[in-house]
Amino acid sequence: MSARQFDGQVLRLARRARDLSQEALGRAEGVGVEQPTVAKWESGSTFPEPERLPGIARALSEPLDALWPRDGEPDLADLRCDAGYPQKRTGELIGTKSHIPVSNAERGVRRLAEAFVPRLAEAYGVTREQLLTAQDRSFGVTPAVAAGPPSAPRTLAEKITYLLDTTFPSGRPTDAQIAAAVNAHAGVDVVSAGAVEALRTGTPPPSEVLAGLAAGVVLEGLAAFFGVTALFFQSDEELERQVVDAISLLALRGSSDDFALAARGADGGLDPAVLAKISALVAEVQQQAGPRR
Repeated sequence: MSARQFDGQVLRLARRARDLSQEALGRAEGVGVEQPTVAKWESGSTFPEPERLPGIARALSEPLDALWPRDGEPDLADLRCDAGYPQKRTGELIGTKSHIPVSNAERGVRRLAEAFVPRLAEAYGVTREQLLTAQDRSFGVTPAVAAGPPSAPRTLAEKITYLLDTTFPSGRPTDAQIAAAVNAHAGVDVVSAGAVEALRTGTPPPSEVLAGLAAGVVLEGLAAFFGVTALFFQSDEELERQVVDAISLLALRGSSDDFALAARGADGGLDPAVLAKISALVAEVQQQAGPRR
């Protein structure tokens, strides 16, 4: 089985970016756990079952491959987990009372009966060929030409292309349409069709777009257009730096008479207990992020 590279810190940053509590995430459809379990996932002491990861990604409004990329090509069990099904539910997916046929195929014991293949492919949201290729991997057979999913997008161009492929499979919007949506979101013309093409293809964009990117305006517009958070377009290093800087600034301001912040429902600045929690959080994030460069 080709496991996904789950990282509790990625989960914590994405959850906080969505302003979700651990309890709310645990209650989300397809997740179904208590708050202490989510806390253990984020601390790295335990890991979620693979079939829960799609539900977590939906709750965070982020692509699963962007959050936790897969190390290698999927086998039959991977397809099931990515569809969000525990093995015990596969019997109903193929129209039987037992999950044993799917269990046997996942363990490389006995291949699926022909009648089960189209039903399982439909349930998993893949083609017949993709299902059979994944089954071959479960039996230790490496296809001559493996048509697996692409590697997780890293650059801005790769991320835009990934979202175009996954969000608009039946017909991509034009660069002009994307530019118009970004400009409408910004309330001012910040990109042209040519600038969007440059961002999409990875070629150097015009200087005004670079300024817009630096201010976050273009990324926010792209995020709104594709229905994701601006977090998706940022690198891991940028995410860690922003979290540490933001929380550190809150802690510093809260401890200063000149920059005292009013806590919710209070008029006298941050409560000392709140400041203590913020300081502890700063120390935790800095320790996990490592030395600042």
